[in-house]
Amino acid sequence: MIGQLSNPWWVFIVLGLCAGVLSGALGLGSGIIMIPTLVLLCGFGQKSAQGMALAVMVPMALVGALRYWKNPEIEFNTVIVGLIICGALAGALAGTELASRIPNHILRKVFATVLVIAAIKMFMTSAKPGQPNLDNSLIEQKIVSSLENGETNNEPEI
Repeated sequence: MIGQLSNPWWVFIVLGLCAGVLSGALGLGSGIIMIPTLVLLCGFGQKSAQGMALAVMVPMALVGALRYWKNPEIEFNTVIVGLIICGALAGALAGTELASRIPNHILRKVFATVLVIAAIKMFMTSAKPGQPNLDNSLIEQKIVSSLENGETNNEPEI
């Protein structure tokens, strides 16, 4: 079976290592590195690469999520994660159906366009020195909303 691979076996291990490092360090899905590599360097079709990237994502994401969940310095809201999972499962069903109907060459261009738009948006809206950190924006919105509704903030001041 290993002899039937399109590239040497170690290429796929290196690809997995790179995808794992980027996923764990930056929270990127495996698709950002795996799909372009599988399509452009390994010769797989767009849909095959997407399917393999999704299959790799499951164990990789579980390991990464558990490491973040165990870190006491990181707020990990399991209710929010559960709600996102509900939407993501339905979205994955719809997305895979949609992908099966779109020709490979168009799907590849849509994928590239999404990556470029995301990169530009992240680059242009990144926090600059002196700007407030927006990591706690949902928590801050809840506090402001509670105070506007006449509720009291019983948290001790530090």
